[in-house]
Amino acid sequence: MSGNYIDEYRDPAAARALLAEIDNVAGRHSGRTFKFMEVCGGHTHAIYRHGIESLLPDSIELVHGPGCPVCVIPMGRIDDALVIAATEGVTLCCFGDMMRVPGGSSSLLEVKAAGADVRVVYSPLDALDIARREPDRQVVFLAVGFETTAPSTAVTLLQARNDDVANFSVMCNHVTIVPPLKAILESPGMSLDGFLGPGHVSTVIGTKPYRFVATRYGRPLVTAGFEPVDVLQGVLMLLRQIDEGRCEIENQYRRVVSVDGNATALALMREVFTVRPHFEWRGLGFIPHSGLGLAEEFARWDADLLFDVPGLRVADPKACQCGEVLKGALRPWECKVFGTACTPETPIGTCMVSSEGACAAYYNYGRYTPRSRIPVRSG
Repeated sequence: MSGNYIDEYRDPAAARALLAEIDNVAGRHSGRTFKFMEVCGGHTHAIYRHGIESLLPDSIELVHGPGCPVCVIPMGRIDDALVIAATEGVTLCCFGDMMRVPGGSSSLLEVKAAGADVRVVYSPLDALDIARREPDRQVVFLAVGFETTAPSTAVTLLQARNDDVANFSVMCNHVTIVPPLKAILESPGMSLDGFLGPGHVSTVIGTKPYRFVATRYGRPLVTAGFEPVDVLQGVLMLLRQIDEGRCEIENQYRRVVSVDGNATALALMREVFTVRPHFEWRGLGFIPHSGLGLAEEFARWDADLLFDVPGLRVADPKACQCGEVLKGALRPWECKVFGTACTPETPIGTCMVSSEGACAAYYNYGRYTPRSRIPVRSG
């Protein structure tokens, strides 16, 4: 696909043609099922918003991966943020998705209601502006996300250093995409046939870092965009690889993603961040070299060093099965509390909170049971 307009990526005729070819290729493998993981939470929402899963043949199953940046933050880190937010003279800034994420006993929304100064921002630079305007307060930005959002945090920290903004700091929870992919591929009982690679992350890191998926683990990966035609073309590219006996890293999202990624963004990250020896992921446990911390030169702006936080590991509620959902081992509707005790208004787990969470996607688009079949009309 080429062009400058979004309509061609939502074109019904193009979607029908792709679905017909998907049926054709999958049909050549009678009796076989194909299980593909969409790594990115944005893909999960696109799939259910447009009803894509229900249009695919029964032999193709799409499962969710750990690519939701809010969903993977463990409860202990939320509790650390709550301690900082409750500190006298502190303003804690975060993205809106973080407000309802449950910690061990509370959430940022609840501590805000109790009087803490918690503010929603759209960029870390907004938090830095607050620090400039209110020099008598300590302003902390709660940084989350994969390589997609890490460069904006890096730019903000460089600006804070250049302007010597002493009352600004960052609580860094940035994570990287390759280590959890390795963890999933090495999980006992892993039975995936391929991956829809994340689109947003890949705009920064490119497609080269995924080569190990094919060379070491023998699984194809296709980086795809987020429109219906993007997703369908990504699925077809995976099927064609399997049909032709190939195992490669391919790029459907070429209008945005390159092989080498964004050199400027990667250089910013190398300057500002250091790789943590290990980082805890909700549902996946500690994964080596998967988290980013601030480099020593930015210690003056590191909230983890400036504030006395518990740093404890907090177990998820027993009723919550977010971890199994993040690993693709469980569908949201298979969780006992999905849609009953756990809703977007009263979330028990993070997958129901984030705009990229799998449980939120299923809930918002009414998927409370196994997929229902939707006929594809020719007219």
